[in-house]
Amino acid sequence: MPVRAAGAESGRGIPKSRSETMEELEHTCPQPRLTLTAPAPFADETSCQCQAPHEKLTIAQARRGTPVDRPVRVYADGIFDLFHAGHARALMQAKTLFPNSYLLVGVCSDDLTHKFKGFTVMNETERYEALRHCRYVDEVIRDAPWTLTPEFLEKHKIDFVAHDDIPYSSAGSDDVYKHIKEAGMFVPTQRTEGISTSDIITRIVRDYDVYARRNLQRGYTAKELNVSFINEKKYRFQNQVDKMKEKVKNVEEKSKEFVYKVEEKSHDLIQKWEEKSREFIGNFLELFGPDGAWKQMFQERSGRMLQAFSPRQSPNSSPTRGRSPSRSPSPPWVINKTSPPSSPKAASASLSSMSEGDEDEK
Repeated sequence: MPVRAAGAESGRGIPKSRSETMEELEHTCPQPRLTLTAPAPFADETSCQCQAPHEKLTIAQARRGTPVDRPVRVYADGIFDLFHAGHARALMQAKTLFPNSYLLVGVCSDDLTHKFKGFTVMNETERYEALRHCRYVDEVIRDAPWTLTPEFLEKHKIDFVAHDDIPYSSAGSDDVYKHIKEAGMFVPTQRTEGISTSDIITRIVRDYDVYARRNLQRGYTAKELNVSFINEKKYRFQNQVDKMKEKVKNVEEKSKEFVYKVEEKSHDLIQKWEEKSREFIGNFLELFGPDGAWKQMFQERSGRMLQAFSPRQSPNSSPTRGRSPSRSPSPPWVINKTSPPSSPKAASASLSSMSEGDEDEK
């Protein structure tokens, strides 16, 4: 909060002498806000009135931080409709122009704005409150004049006026800040490109259908939105279509997620199957390969079987039964396979000899 004047607190009023002014009224001007725990005060509601003589400063003096007994009072004005970052950056520049500055912000009323500029989205009370809650603002002047007069500058002890340097033509003038510039009280600030109140309104007008549909969905009536009956039905139908699109989109995303999970699992299964198949093939080759265990086992068993089925040779010292070793009896049905008969006559001769042999034995 601004500090009260020393003379006002003591009840003595305004000091009479020059020495008393400099001694007793030192630091009696409103000081910049050091904390941001409360909104900025309105100029017509503050109880502090600067009683120190207001000496004219140059920009060079203000940038050096003089005078030491009071801050440099900088004034910025505007409409500030739909308060946005561009407004805040302009006020930040105005606040930081000098080392020790006190920023007063003038806001024009609805009557002046509608007369010289046009209809606003926010009313004057809303615009005043928006400025009070900006961190760079020390004081808000309501119902500020459209053109700054010497009386207004003297009343609020304004040292400099901050605004962008683009000529502002209005109220029949090519530049409403021309006389301020000629007096050496104008300090320019830079505009923030890409954002302005007109740009925001243009976006709303361009996307009117979208915002109307959104507010209908949030519960606003067609009358409140100034929407016709046909457009209301059209917007509600479009909202239903958008809901269906959103559901389809969600289903598609879920299906994609499911397919992705299946692909991951199938990849893991294929990898595990390959590992198992390699292990199976390795085990199979170890068992049934060219040098596998099964071949060695088969060779061992086949050797044992050959030994089991092969006939044993008779010993050389076995006794004979009185028969001639040169002739061994053979059964009559055994046919000599080593020398088969070359003709039928030979075959009959062999049969007759066999019969004769049998008779001799008898």
